Amino acid sequence: MFPASVTKHSNGMWRRAPLERRQASNPTNCGSGGQITTKAPKSNIFAGLTDEEAAAVTYFLHDQRSLNLTASATATNWDNRVLLVELLQPNKSDALSYLDAGSAAPDRYARVVVVFGATLEPYIQEYQVGPLPVANGSTALAPLDYIYNKGKGYQRIYDLDDIELAVFNYGVGASIADITQRLLHGTATGSENDTLATAGSTPLTFEDGKVLQWNQFYSLHTGSCLDEYLFPSGLMFKTDITGRDPAKWSVVAWQYNGIFYSSETAFRSAINSSSFSIPGPGIDGEWACTDQSGDPFPHDELSPPVPVQPDGPRFAVDEQEKYVEWMDFTFYLSFSKHLGMHLHDITYKGERIVYEMGLQEALAHYASAYDPFQASNAYLDSEYGIGQLSFQLVSGFDCPAHATYLNNSYYTGETTHIHPSSICLFELDTGYPIQRHVTPLYASVTKNIAFIVRSAATVGNYDYMFDYEFYLDGSIHITVRASGYIESSYWVSNQGGEDGFHIHDHLGGSMHDHVINYKVDLDVAGTANSVVRSALVPTTQVYPWSNGKPISQMKFERTFLDSEDDGKLDWDVNNAVMYSVVNKDAVNPYGEYRGYKIMPGKEASNHLVIENSTILGNSVNWATHHLYAVQHKDSEPRSAYPYNGRDPNAPVIDFNKFFDGDSLDQEDIVLYFNLGMHHIPDTSDLPNTVFTSAHSSMILTPQNYLLSDPSRRTLHQTRINFINGTVTNALTFGAKQPTCALDLALTAPDLESYVGEVYF
Repeated sequence: MFPASVTKHSNGMWRRAPLERRQASNPTNCGSGGQITTKAPKSNIFAGLTDEEAAAVTYFLHDQRSLNLTASATATNWDNRVLLVELLQPNKSDALSYLDAGSAAPDRYARVVVVFGATLEPYIQEYQVGPLPVANGSTALAPLDYIYNKGKGYQRIYDLDDIELAVFNYGVGASIADITQRLLHGTATGSENDTLATAGSTPLTFEDGKVLQWNQFYSLHTGSCLDEYLFPSGLMFKTDITGRDPAKWSVVAWQYNGIFYSSETAFRSAINSSSFSIPGPGIDGEWACTDQSGDPFPHDELSPPVPVQPDGPRFAVDEQEKYVEWMDFTFYLSFSKHLGMHLHDITYKGERIVYEMGLQEALAHYASAYDPFQASNAYLDSEYGIGQLSFQLVSGFDCPAHATYLNNSYYTGETTHIHPSSICLFELDTGYPIQRHVTPLYASVTKNIAFIVRSAATVGNYDYMFDYEFYLDGSIHITVRASGYIESSYWVSNQGGEDGFHIHDHLGGSMHDHVINYKVDLDVAGTANSVVRSALVPTTQVYPWSNGKPISQMKFERTFLDSEDDGKLDWDVNNAVMYSVVNKDAVNPYGEYRGYKIMPGKEASNHLVIENSTILGNSVNWATHHLYAVQHKDSEPRSAYPYNGRDPNAPVIDFNKFFDGDSLDQEDIVLYFNLGMHHIPDTSDLPNTVFTSAHSSMILTPQNYLLSDPSRRTLHQTRINFINGTVTNALTFGAKQPTCALDLALTAPDLESYVGEVYF
């Protein structure tokens, strides 16, 4: 049963009704205004497949005898099965004909991922099915190859037999149960009485034709929090899992407490020696749990400030089409299993400024000189599913209680999965003004109100929060934050700090890089754009007015990027170099090109420190610089591929191949940029990393795009005129201060309606 607050709309989506609309409305009360609705000017051609479309495609696939499919519900790893059915995003050339030229909506096609397990060399193959709806004689199945620069949408899988691998690892645990009892006070044998578990490194490594993986024992939690990530044991084993016959798999090496052993015999011999050291496992406790602990802060028993929207939402939503209007901005939303939320056709003052903006990949790359398990870990999170793991947001904590919540769904394993309230929309008073100036005669100050579109994904140990923030000055801020448990390492006494900090008993903060790649397809006054490099450079010159003396100062230099050969870019260490996308054919009255500038936010923007990653190879060529500029091609819609990590040195998409010398002069420009953090966890990351320090952002802001600051249009500003300390009048420009009675129940977190994920 669903809570009473969860209702099903005609479009089949489950929606948590905002709290204030579940109360008796009173015109005199704050927050009594309902959600403003609107009708999208066009159908959302970027939205996902309907349940009916996905189901029809699945039936169609099962009718294709060449695929030899087994229903997902009964399939084993030795069967062929449908892994994913979702919308194949339309080509931009077709989409613009619909959005701008009045052409018919482009035909809809499904992107299909099939796992072929009925072979000794299993693989993933991509197909397109369409046009939709499915109809005899018109709908066809074809390989989906044209958007992948490997030449085909195909990837080998070397660890498909996950169940057999778990059994094998339990067998390893059983074979050394005497050792784990002695060193770790527990076992990992598959028994209900186990107090240990094993985890394997990701991705697999390939050496001399062999498929290898490091595994580590972890202590299971003993308290109320699922905190196993903080209890690595330092006991590891390396396996050769080449092929699909578990009888041929083997353990080829061991490590404990930072000491490597080439065989179990050598390991057992060392254990039985008098000099063998047993530091022991970490011990679970309150320190590892996220619940409240310790003495409360002074006055913390008092309620903190809460956000209020006195007149209800000031933005409009077409929920059916996932279309949003706020002030001068409009946009469409889409959602996918691998990438989560994307924004499309973002217009500002009636003109498109962004065709598409959204996440491409999220990398967490670890490193270690003493821990081969961590040295082998580099996670490409889109395979796990950023959208699949974007669960319901917690009202009043993740987003204000008054926020408008939207649902999302995806179709995988031949089942529709609903994530209720997994996107929230709300306005935010940033707490600082957007404009301020005080003179001897008056003070001028303007409120800084932002509009936030937010989702959050829990990918294993880490929680990522993704924000798109819109501002009255026409800027858009893209922000990502990270929280959750660190993936820690076992502290080895002789490691000397080269891997990071010693943060608790037997616990090290395992250093790693987060690199989170985004795409932004800017269209500034049309699709014909160029990229400008603007720099402040030091100079010493003699000027006509300097009386013959050299003057040291700076000057402004502008150059255009000619081609993709110039398109791999890094931020200047002093932030004195800026990049903009401009239209040379759109010149303002002062002779300047209209454009949008891209620049790092106040938080860090980084790329991967490791050069030429031996773990991920050519799969992470998008992570080597801060910013990239390429020419748009329908055949290059993404910088990464969710299953690249399955065979990292033969990626389905190699981002380096995008850079083939194409012109960047008045062409359709696409930017890719990286957010993230260089993370060296310390004691402040216990029990969880906090958002306040682990965040990164990028800003898109108008540059000579308009003739003045557009925030002057807001009513929510004041000019206080005064003479000799006496206010003569205070201008409010028509803004009315709310005088309604506030029911604080409307600001309370709505915790009882939390349902998580819904399966059809």
